[in-house]
Amino acid sequence: MTRYHARELTTRLKVAMKRLPVVVVSGLRQSGKSTLLQNERNFVSGHDYQTFDDFSTLAAAKQFPESLIEKPVILDEVQRCPEILLTLKKHIDVTRDPGKFILSGSANLALIGHVTESLAGRAGYYVLHPMTRRECSGNVQEEPFLTRFLKHPALPSDTFEPVQASEILRGGLPPACLGSDEGLGEWFRGYVQTYVERDVRQMSRITDLVSFQMLAKLAAMRTSQVLVQSTLARDAKLKAATAKRYLDLLETSFLIRKLPPYLGNRTSRLVKSPKLHFTDSGLAAHMAGMTHFEPGADALLRGALFETYVGQNLSALLEAHQPEATMSYWHEQGRHEVDMVIESGKKVLAIEVKAASRWSDKDLASLRVFLDRTPQCIAAVLAYNGEKPAQLGERLFCIPMGLLLS
Repeated sequence: MTRYHARELTTRLKVAMKRLPVVVVSGLRQSGKSTLLQNERNFVSGHDYQTFDDFSTLAAAKQFPESLIEKPVILDEVQRCPEILLTLKKHIDVTRDPGKFILSGSANLALIGHVTESLAGRAGYYVLHPMTRRECSGNVQEEPFLTRFLKHPALPSDTFEPVQASEILRGGLPPACLGSDEGLGEWFRGYVQTYVERDVRQMSRITDLVSFQMLAKLAAMRTSQVLVQSTLARDAKLKAATAKRYLDLLETSFLIRKLPPYLGNRTSRLVKSPKLHFTDSGLAAHMAGMTHFEPGADALLRGALFETYVGQNLSALLEAHQPEATMSYWHEQGRHEVDMVIESGKKVLAIEVKAASRWSDKDLASLRVFLDRTPQCIAAVLAYNGEKPAQLGERLFCIPMGLLLS
């Protein structure tokens, strides 16, 4: 198995195939869904592969859908053929053979009403995130540090390799993160053009693609910031309703995700708007016009992209290894903020991301306040881009990004 196919999610998918008649794998375009499903023969052996990107297959599915589901099958880009879902439902109601159907697509099928209604009680939904740092290095055999730390907050004594700027700018889409930096900008330009001119047209009746692309670029420049939809609409020169529709489409197609606020402690002046995160740091950097990090320049966007990268890694690790966990953020207006709050059962873990290789005591201020107000918080972590971990006090830790994402 190559690094391209060594995905964190494989174990969960194997279990799902033994229990559920339909397994739905969705994710950002070019995240590796088709490659995984065509090559991970440990759990898809015997399945025919059909993609609705192929016009003849799509036409056959619309006219004779029963012909495609007689045998175990993988149906890729299934959002292009919603008509087949009713046929699937009728078939499954007669025979609920586990693992017979695998649906895949570049749209979040769990957010599309007619899909969830057709497959209610019949399907499990899984997201293939951009590749993690572990996957890019080929080290997915050991349990992630994050899940070990949630069980027992303790630190190793080793030193760890900092995250390089090139990793942030490449992101986690396999053709970008596993290749060289040469031609990376051209690849991202082609990716955005394909997404806008093809995927957006297929998923929505948007006619003003220029305005849509402008809003997407403005959203990229606001990654890791609290989403103020009215401000974003104003800057994009769009009506509020139009901006909302465009943001919903960006979310449905996995370009962005909205991190909800953490409301688990009693504090005044809590910010309750979601936080905007681009799903892939490399794509966000390209769309925001950030091709390299200059010392002292664009410090805010640099920090936001590091936070985006940490967020996409943690989301993938939780999806694969801690699926019951949730991730949010905490923000008291004008006072304190914690970038990410992970809840797993009754345990809470707070994480503040700092892109620099050094930290000072003031970087811990919000984490200390959060600890004081959240008794169920097992640990508050300053994730910085240095080499050495340290425990700074009761439930307070300084952890290198290289360790946190390992």
